[in-house]
Amino acid sequence: MEQSSEAPKQTPTAKEIAANFREKITGPSREYDPGDRLPAARQLAKELGVQLMTVQSAFGQLRDEGLILTQQGRGTFVRDPSVPLGTEPGSSPAFTALAAELSSIHDALRLFGERLDRLEQIVGSEPPPSP
Repeated sequence: MEQSSEAPKQTPTAKEIAANFREKITGPSREYDPGDRLPAARQLAKELGVQLMTVQSAFGQLRDEGLILTQQGRGTFVRDPSVPLGTEPGSSPAFTALAAELSSIHDALRLFGERLDRLEQIVGSEPPPSP
């Protein structure tokens, strides 16, 4: 009995699918530009012979890395890196929370800077203490 020289086709893992799309989004031979729509998860799962959850997990990894956005009812898109993380619809909830936190920190630092400027003006306008 002769064995086939072809190895059985292995189904990719979520990590492998994510790595493949990461390369297609960020690699030198880029296939997807910012704003481009990725294949539908169901369609991709069928093409790859994997469960829908596997593709969703791969897309979740890419979303958590800030590479893609998922918009309910519209699809999955390559994120524009020039737009601040967490500010666009479909951002990872973690990035959205981080963006809000950074915004409040920025506001607090601005206020502290203004207060420091006022204090330096007050101190700078007083005569120096006598020895």
